[in-house]
Amino acid sequence: MIAYLSGQFTVKNPAYMVVECNGVGYQVHISLATYSKIQGMEKGRIHTYMVVREDAQLLFGFADETEKNMFVNLLSVQGVGPNTARMILSSMNVDELEQAILSENDPLIQKIKGVGPKTAKRIVIDLKDKVVKGSPGTENSFGVSHNTIKEEALIALAMLGFSRQQGEKAIAAALKNSPNPVDVENLIKLALKNL
Repeated sequence: MIAYLSGQFTVKNPAYMVVECNGVGYQVHISLATYSKIQGMEKGRIHTYMVVREDAQLLFGFADETEKNMFVNLLSVQGVGPNTARMILSSMNVDELEQAILSENDPLIQKIKGVGPKTAKRIVIDLKDKVVKGSPGTENSFGVSHNTIKEEALIALAMLGFSRQQGEKAIAAALKNSPNPVDVENLIKLALKNL
């Protein structure tokens, strides 16, 4: 298994890139998220995942480990192949996908080309536990009860149409002004004032 490639980015387009390592050019299939992150780079490191099929050996590349881990998680879902996983990660960033899974918003996932209702439901069911366990920011300075309140508030803000990043910023600002929110409802109201 090739874990990553370091070298010159000789070709970059929305579907794939070529990374030259010691005179060998590796074609690496990428998502739009990775493509946007490597735009200004001439060389660097790309995390990779190799898919071996009867007729081909394919490399899929990611700008960071978080996207690679989500790709691997998506592959564990029955009915999701590497191209579908790449399409999902091109349509939503990892934070948005995590929020859709945590809030059980399979209709949002279903809007992605190539993902039907059954597959969207399966992604939510199969990955909900993995996303909760692997979520960044589950440990912080304000304890377990505040963690639960913060997570529930993030989910609520996501359901209102805000991205995870927007939600986290608004909640952080709300907690700065009121470090001990009484409940989720109060935290959401305080966060909405910062959006």
